Amino acid sequence: MITVSVLIPAYNEELTILEILRKIQGIKHKGVTFEILVIDDGSKDRTIELLEARPDLYGQLIKMPQNVGKGAAVKAGLAAATGDYVVFQDADLEYDPTDFSQLLYPVIKHQADVVMGSRFIAPQYMRVSYFWHKVGNYLITFIFNILNNTTFTDVYSCYLMFRRDLVDEEKLRTFGWEQHAEILSIAIQQGRVFYEVPISYHGRTYEEGKKIRAHHTIAVIWTMIKMRFFY
Repeated sequence: MITVSVLIPAYNEELTILEILRKIQGIKHKGVTFEILVIDDGSKDRTIELLEARPDLYGQLIKMPQNVGKGAAVKAGLAAATGDYVVFQDADLEYDPTDFSQLLYPVIKHQADVVMGSRFIAPQYMRVSYFWHKVGNYLITFIFNILNNTTFTDVYSCYLMFRRDLVDEEKLRTFGWEQHAEILSIAIQQGRVFYEVPISYHGRTYEEGKKIRAHHTIAVIWTMIKMRFFY
């Protein structure tokens, strides 16, 4: 039996938080149990109210005292997680938890240490979005592969599943968008068996709440370089 800790950082996600939790609750996978942890990052809308009314949809609710950013929320979730593996789930509906079965296949069949969900290797569907986002993603992935001698196609997908013992949250140094690069870099350096699987993607527009911007790429690339040569 494998336990997977699903970490869901949430900030002002009243429109989608319960739906995403219902989707996760509906997943049944032989030999796998899910530990669902929701980390509220100081939401100012009805997110907390909705979550407190439905404790049956998750295992643990972690309340950050104020809005401190996704990175701090992720660290809090990692500190509380007890599963064999960890997977990140955004609180919006850009990523579909039904793809967990894709991520789990290499874990169960090949004892994978790290599984990356890719939006670019034959997904069932992918919403057409911003051209320059795709260019930026290709650039980040290209640089990561050079630095780590890997062949990933989409290193900045939300769906990253890894063995929990590979990453010590107390040693994480970043708190912004670049934290994903730090976590993946550590997992790759500490692990041995890596896989990538196709996932679907329903990306949001900026009007719908998308937050990442082009300038975040600089910190991401610098973090990857630091992790390769100075970690």
